[in-house]
Amino acid sequence: MSSRTRGELIAAVTATARRHHAAYTLFNQAMAEHLGLHPTDLQCVSLLALEPGPRTTGEIAELTGLTSGSATRLVDRLQKAGLAERHADAHDRRKMLVSLTSGRTPEIEAAWNTPGKAFDEALEAFTDDELTVIERYLRRTTEVGTEQTARLRDG
Repeated sequence: MSSRTRGELIAAVTATARRHHAAYTLFNQAMAEHLGLHPTDLQCVSLLALEPGPRTTGEIAELTGLTSGSATRLVDRLQKAGLAERHADAHDRRKMLVSLTSGRTPEIEAAWNTPGKAFDEALEAFTDDELTVIERYLRRTTEVGTEQTARLRDG
């Protein structure tokens, strides 16, 4: 049982979350530089890897929070970097789908090898119940972040 009040605990979590976000942003920038990519491009590759299949440029705009024009330029950069390819949607020939290529997969996996192990090791210290709470926290704060992004952009 903690000796801190609920308000103190919430303040501590909030401060730690802000530090976590800043550290991960800096890590993402360093990883992107290491791979010769823009940080937004690396985030897009990461998000696309989590998707069950190819996505349209409009869907990529939604995933990344970019305008459709910026998402198109992002996909152009990914294609030029050998990370993505466009192909016609078999169900709607007017649409182009974007999927990740396997060309640079070994390079990206190798770059993630050491940090991935370090992040996994950091989680090993937690019990299954604690990991469940951490996942719930991350899911909820991701939802809040998405909601607040939309609020700020919509004015």
